[in-house]
Amino acid sequence: MTQSSPQPIADGMGATDFATLPLSPAMLTNLGQLGYTRMTAIQAASLPAALLGKDLIAQAKTGSGKTAAFALTLLANLNSRRFAVQTLVLCPTRELADQVTTEIRRLARAEDNIKVVTLCGGVALRGQTASLQHGAHIVVGTPGRVMDHLDRENLNLDALNTLVLDEADRMLDMGFMDDIVTVTRQCPKERQTLLFSATYPDGIAKLSQQFMRDPVTITVQAQHDGNKIEQRWYEVLDSRQHQERLQAVCLLLNHFRPVSTIAFCNTKAQCRDLVAVLQAQGFSALALYGELEQRERDQVLVQFANSSCSVLVATDVAARGLDIANLGAVINVDVTPDPEVHIHRIGRTGRGDQAGLALNLASLNEMGSVGKIEQLQGRESTWHPLGELTASSLAPLRAPMLTLQIAGGRKEKIRAGDVLGALTGDAGFAKEQIGKINVNDFSTYVAVDRTIAHEAMRKLNLGKVKGKSVRVRVVE
Repeated sequence: MTQSSPQPIADGMGATDFATLPLSPAMLTNLGQLGYTRMTAIQAASLPAALLGKDLIAQAKTGSGKTAAFALTLLANLNSRRFAVQTLVLCPTRELADQVTTEIRRLARAEDNIKVVTLCGGVALRGQTASLQHGAHIVVGTPGRVMDHLDRENLNLDALNTLVLDEADRMLDMGFMDDIVTVTRQCPKERQTLLFSATYPDGIAKLSQQFMRDPVTITVQAQHDGNKIEQRWYEVLDSRQHQERLQAVCLLLNHFRPVSTIAFCNTKAQCRDLVAVLQAQGFSALALYGELEQRERDQVLVQFANSSCSVLVATDVAARGLDIANLGAVINVDVTPDPEVHIHRIGRTGRGDQAGLALNLASLNEMGSVGKIEQLQGRESTWHPLGELTASSLAPLRAPMLTLQIAGGRKEKIRAGDVLGALTGDAGFAKEQIGKINVNDFSTYVAVDRTIAHEAMRKLNLGKVKGKSVRVRVVE
């Protein structure tokens, strides 16, 4: 099997209308309703070939619109009247799988009754097995859990026509190579394979040589508009305890006061230390790293996404695949030795029409890594003294919302409208005091204004949601 060499494609190619693609009128209408007006660079580069049925290796940064690129392709290949699994999307983490599932469902609204099932660890097999038995068109899952269902013969891939490997480089980093090979060998040979990756390690070439047919290879440059993301560098002293570095993060937050921030650390120990320092100084901060239990990870992500947490302190492993809208700033607490990872970190801010802020701390022994970043970006770093930072307010930087957890979710037929109605009806709160509502299978999370959180909890516990008494607690 041959493979074309990667050809860089300028980000400016994204100014293309979806109407130029061979999509159904219903799909084009749905895209318009969802706010998809012009294709991003990766969509414009990959969709014409993918919709022709070609295998694809697409390299693009997180947040570039790759999910819609493969979702539109797999939906075009789908026969909704055939109740069999026709698409399998493999993802490295449950968080990414959940995001992909949500996006596919949004894009599938134009079709008739498309069933999407998510298969990931941390959730009982029984419920997933029942969902598969009721019929699924599309399966999104992590390699290990998908293998579990294949071994138990709960999942049949005989009708598969599209295989997607999302964030393939991350799956390889996590040691999923053998699992991917095992799953792929159970897919029909006559299929379309779409591989999306932020970087291009050797393992990607191995995968493509084994399982892809003359793939078209596309690279969208992993750079950001320098005018949209302001990067500032601050030198800190080398220290075994890293106390100056941790205090510098507090200085940055108090000076710039971003509404929401992801602070990247290279280790989970550094994450825990920083969160302890931030919380002690009154910041709404939570940690996200690989060893957290799934329930804890879910709650942390919900709180950050719904404005109940101002600072998410995370490792790269834990944060890969997160897509947080309107992120005010990224702080690189530690310099990553991989310059491409730095590009992906800072690219989480300054999305769409928003301006972004990337604040970086570095000691003398990290200057080699800083030099690699400068080389990749093609420009020198702009340095500022920590001494210029002053607190712009004496009030602690606290999140505007708090999260309530309701014991009950989709399985109890609870919908977001039911929760909103309970809070704005009998409970008497204003609609403006209620934020995002996330309904999961067995629990529901609702963000409410910090000032009413405990009163809202009390009223919901005394009242009813969808005619039933519920148990509610504040997640702190």
